[in-house]
Amino acid sequence: MARIFITGTAGFIGYHLAHLLLGEGHTVHGYDGMTDYYDVTLKQRRHAMLAQTPTFTATEAMLEDLSAIDAAIDGLSLKLSSISPGKRACAIPWTTPAPMSTPMSPAPSTSWKGRDATRLRI
Repeated sequence: MARIFITGTAGFIGYHLAHLLLGEGHTVHGYDGMTDYYDVTLKQRRHAMLAQTPTFTATEAMLEDLSAIDAAIDGLSLKLSSISPGKRACAIPWTTPAPMSTPMSPAPSTSWKGRDATRLRI
């Protein structure tokens, strides 16, 4: 099974994506800034529910924190971002430096290695 990194796992899309992948037997590392865009208590409860699965770990940090991103993605096989527009999560293969612009678009410094993003309908 894959070892997967997902941003926004305390949000609606990221939580459900992580829950789905954990249910399929994958190892998931969640990453969320726990911003107060909406109820932080709800976000904390979502992470607590995911943490009931032994193959879930999480980092609470902002995407701008490159050292936290580097530590979180080390050794993981697929990186997913659930902070994309259009109510869909995108499987975005990237290498560090991580996306540094708005949550809606990749930064110019992001390395895409010539691959297209793969959309996952959830």
